[in-house]
Amino acid sequence: MKNLYWIGGIVAAGLLVGTGVRLMAHSEAQAAPAPTAPAPQAALPPGAPLAGAVPGVSARADAGSTVPGVAAASSGQYQVGDHLQQSATVTDKPYQASGKMVNGYQEIAWESLIPKDWDPMAPFKGLKLDQLTDDDPRADAALWKAKKYWKDAPVDASMEGKPVRLPGFVVSLDREGEALKEFLLVPYFGACIHVPPPPANQIIHVRSTKAIKNVRTMDAVWISGVIKVERSDSSMGAASYSMKAVSVEPYQAPDNS
Repeated sequence: MKNLYWIGGIVAAGLLVGTGVRLMAHSEAQAAPAPTAPAPQAALPPGAPLAGAVPGVSARADAGSTVPGVAAASSGQYQVGDHLQQSATVTDKPYQASGKMVNGYQEIAWESLIPKDWDPMAPFKGLKLDQLTDDDPRADAALWKAKKYWKDAPVDASMEGKPVRLPGFVVSLDREGEALKEFLLVPYFGACIHVPPPPANQIIHVRSTKAIKNVRTMDAVWISGVIKVERSDSSMGAASYSMKAVSVEPYQAPDNS
């Protein structure tokens, strides 16, 4: 994957919440035909540092993928960078937490895990991707700077011990036969698989109180449990939070009316 696609993808997919920008899947072995006309690009927030820099090309999440089972797991329902939606009829807004209590657990949004004074966009300030070539050393430097900055992302200590409920996508870590025992929960489709990991404060290391059947990587689920501020590292990414989930359920869009 080329540097500019990596950088544009991790920023657009992971941080510019509410946009429809997609990471353009790239395969060295199998190049897709060039489009006859540029695809429309979703509007980015005013003043966004990377506005206009990410190709507005939409591709299926498994295009060019070497990871088996990812496309099957989502049934083609999600694309790289998709956040979970409010309902089946809302396609341009990400999931928004209602704050309601469900079986003793309060719905939260992923943004609740980020300290208010931390800027995840800092590594990209002043960088104009549309003026760089992929072999420009500044692109490579920015990519590695962002990876380190996100891996060391700070936590919101006030989240310690809170009973919470939130939706996300599964990145499998440990299985017992067909049953899943341990996984990372991430906020958008493709994280850790098709694009680099999100900031560590946007990853929850989940261990279930019982083995979970019929859940695969990139399945969308609701988890409920007591969240802890606890650092862990795995081959799929660093997590700043952990949870011993008491409930892992297939995702259904909430009613926020």
